Amino acid sequence: MKIEQIYTGCLAQGTYYIESEGEVAVIDPLREVTPYIERATRDGAKIKYVFETHFHADFVSGHLDLSKKTGASIVYGPNAKTGFEAYIATDGEVFSLGKIKIKALHTPGHTLESTCYLLFDETGKEKALFSGDTLFIGDVGRPDLAQKSDLTMNDLAGFLYDSLRNKIMTLPNEVIVYPAHGAGSACGKNMSKETTDTLGNQKLFNYALRADMPKEEFIKEVTDGLAKPPQYFPQNVQMNKEGYESMEVVMERSAQALPPAAFEAAANETGAVVLDTRDAQVFNKGFIPNSINIGLGGQFAPWVGALIPDVKQELLLVTEKGNEQESILRLARVGYDNVIGYLEGGFEAWQESGNEIDEISSISANELADRLENEKDSVVIDVRKPSEFEAEHIDGAKNLPLDNISDLMAEFPKKQTMYIHCAGGYRSMMAASILKSRGYDNLVDIDGGFSAIQKSGRFKTTDFVCPTTLKKSED
Repeated sequence: MKIEQIYTGCLAQGTYYIESEGEVAVIDPLREVTPYIERATRDGAKIKYVFETHFHADFVSGHLDLSKKTGASIVYGPNAKTGFEAYIATDGEVFSLGKIKIKALHTPGHTLESTCYLLFDETGKEKALFSGDTLFIGDVGRPDLAQKSDLTMNDLAGFLYDSLRNKIMTLPNEVIVYPAHGAGSACGKNMSKETTDTLGNQKLFNYALRADMPKEEFIKEVTDGLAKPPQYFPQNVQMNKEGYESMEVVMERSAQALPPAAFEAAANETGAVVLDTRDAQVFNKGFIPNSINIGLGGQFAPWVGALIPDVKQELLLVTEKGNEQESILRLARVGYDNVIGYLEGGFEAWQESGNEIDEISSISANELADRLENEKDSVVIDVRKPSEFEAEHIDGAKNLPLDNISDLMAEFPKKQTMYIHCAGGYRSMMAASILKSRGYDNLVDIDGGFSAIQKSGRFKTTDFVCPTTLKKSED
């Protein structure tokens, strides 16, 4: 028996490849399915099942392409209704895979069809739990994504409480938990950077599995402080339910190399968003006017989803040479299938053609300290999450989180100089590029973000909660 976790950091997502006696199950696959097929070929095995823990909101699953290419059955749990052929398991149904068995455990709460898969090894021992978004390491799935007219967030949280206590907490402590996500995913609020653990350890340290917690307290804990979900989530759910174009079709259609003149014409004629995927500290030194920067080096796809809310939006790409296909692939993972081309030759070709360029000023933390000592009419804008800001921030700074930048646009000052920072520089450049594209010229990015600000030792800071409670920075 083999169990392999295939973890994709930019999505904070875990896919699972399980093989026994030449038969394979893949749980929650990404949209590009060739790696799973190639792995099975190397093992001399055949993919028999594609198990889905639920209708994913934060990425487009590869279930359709993987089934079409291999003949594998697509399996969902109870309550799932699909626009394609799929096998809907009953609660407790057991599937044979070589010498092992996999049991479907219906665990509604995150969504109504949420299902965990319990693996029994060759001896019949309960070995591993593939918990989807029902149970994470350090957290549980948010219960606000599948609300309906007759079901509230609190109703779903109550279902989740029952699922955890009746289906999961009764399992042996030595069972290994393999969740669908880790830290950085928007599907929970307090996930660990660890991507697997024993159930016994989670019973000790996961707040949601506390044995003496009443349901009312659980509901309050799980629903308190939930950030607004990204607007692309419902669109990904619909694609996963109803179907989508094959990855090959999307990649071929999107990979159109456009010389600078054709790229400029497309930008002027189509209303496409010009998305620059280069590193923030490369972008700021020169970019196409009105383009926005979301660098491939960070959590690219989730930030695209947060900042470009419509997956049907047409996109034109500017990338580092050689990163064109990677940019298209990562966009398709979250349903952004309408890339109409990329800049042939990269930004260098744009410059060589004599086209107009723009820049964003970037200064060090020490230079910021010098300027603030002499300027009376400037403001520091902190675009980190509220929890990061509350942990520690520059005295007098204004917190305008990047996640909500479109809703907060009126709060960015038009006349004062804005010094913008995040934790390390990734998010602040995104914010600066969006502001620049909307006509704000009075902005300066802080190189190295709050990390550099702290290291300089030149700023008075305020904290509301113990800094040791901070999660790992997204930057």
